Amino acid sequence: MIETGISELDKQLGGGIKKGSNIMMIGPPMSRKEVILNHIMYHGAAKNKNAVITVNTYETGAGILEWFRENKLILPLSRIGIVDCITRMIGVEADDDDNIKIANHPVDLTGIGIRISQFLEEYSMRKNVRKIQLCVNSLSALLLYSNIRIVYKFLHVYTRRIKAAGGLGIYVLESGIHDMQSIATLNHLFDGVMEIKSENGKNFIRVIGLSPKPTLWLEYEIDGAKVMIT
Repeated sequence: MIETGISELDKQLGGGIKKGSNIMMIGPPMSRKEVILNHIMYHGAAKNKNAVITVNTYETGAGILEWFRENKLILPLSRIGIVDCITRMIGVEADDDDNIKIANHPVDLTGIGIRISQFLEEYSMRKNVRKIQLCVNSLSALLLYSNIRIVYKFLHVYTRRIKAAGGLGIYVLESGIHDMQSIATLNHLFDGVMEIKSENGKNFIRVIGLSPKPTLWLEYEIDGAKVMIT
């Protein structure tokens, strides 16, 4: 099992998420789901000693690392890989380094895939790190620039690789902006859904599809980088 680091959620899941699982994280804007994703990333890398690869379409690679530093979360950089889809899109020149590989644009799925594969090869072949987490934030941006058929084919490759490696994949989708057919199509790739909702100014999270019954809705609050179940 792979722990998320949200103890109440892990307990309801029987100790965490089954290895080899691919999960859609879906929720509305302003629900701070990117902090939940970062929390799971940090727990995976720092506590579970996994290698974590994140594809980010909203924040530069440098910005992501700075967020962790500002929140005093010390990442094991030898096991952190960021595919940066923003820096060149906004007209900033940057070169790859050990932790950040630069893609041209969120529409460049071929380039993004090459960089994911480079990190996967580095961790599994050169560093002998077998436990891999892949985070994509977000599928909504990829769908904005590409059609559902192309995004599905892209994800099919990496969800299969995560499953074969016994890793964990988490793929973020904004709720309320995609048609139900597109969501249903993508659902075929995933083992479960981490569902987030906002009601009356409060945020709730649950997981469905990974156990016989959905977990309970758990109310959460965000304090800096902390995800607190209330």
